[in-house]
Amino acid sequence: MWLEFESYLQDRGSSPKTIRGYLNDLKQFATWFEITNGQVLEPGLMTPIDGREYRQYLIAIKKSRPATINRHLAALHSLGEWAVKVGEVGSNPFSGIKKIEQQALSPKWLDRREQAALQRLVDRQVNAAQTDIARMQAIRDRCILIVLLNTGLRIGEFTQLEETDIQMTDRKGELWVRKGKGDKSRNIPLNDTARRVLKEWMVLKPKSPLLFTGQRGPLKIRAVELIITELGRLANVEVTPHRLRHTFGKSLVDSGVSLEKVAALLGHSSLNTTRVYITPSQADLEKAVRMLD
Repeated sequence: MWLEFESYLQDRGSSPKTIRGYLNDLKQFATWFEITNGQVLEPGLMTPIDGREYRQYLIAIKKSRPATINRHLAALHSLGEWAVKVGEVGSNPFSGIKKIEQQALSPKWLDRREQAALQRLVDRQVNAAQTDIARMQAIRDRCILIVLLNTGLRIGEFTQLEETDIQMTDRKGELWVRKGKGDKSRNIPLNDTARRVLKEWMVLKPKSPLLFTGQRGPLKIRAVELIITELGRLANVEVTPHRLRHTFGKSLVDSGVSLEKVAALLGHSSLNTTRVYITPSQADLEKAVRMLD
């Protein structure tokens, strides 16, 4: 069952991270189902009451947070959709299960001080490099940081970039995301800062269709995450590739860019997703209160 469901999610365009999360959540549901009903989980055995009771189990017994519960319920809903598609059930047994209401929280992004600390670090690493290999790696790592910070790419989109996806002249440039979330493509204009580091890296990079590679071949998602995490450790800044994406979105909104344009740049299919960048963070609230001093 799980292999068929995984294929369904892949065909639907779900990201590898989403697929892993759904499968992990649903295997927990399967364990609960078997203990509760005395039967191994099969699509045809699923009923609405299973969904409601599992929701209550997550609330009262597991004491899971609202976001975790809603993620489990989203996985259940997708499982029900797949069961309908393959003819195991006539209707989605989990379609009526309500999510947990929760206060909207702004994502975490980097403030200007944190951004400056990271950018100073990568500049210093390039200047301090003593060998050609060390310099090339430092230039690559600086390019990775600056491009993520100035394009808001998802990490999966970033690692799939090819040289031909970058088009630049002296005055402008753009980056083409060939296959974003939901298999949607989009073009992202490149500012002067991004063009500068990309030009420097593309002169030095090893010969490969992919834009970013290491000594052992193409950089995978985990490798990029480790590079960014290490830069953050050295700069004393808590950072991930996803936080760089949030920083890009927040910076655009703070600069007065409309939500429609921010959504297009980030590849959001709904403005509701983009509205999170106008939700005040704790730092925003602290700044507001300080204005009274």
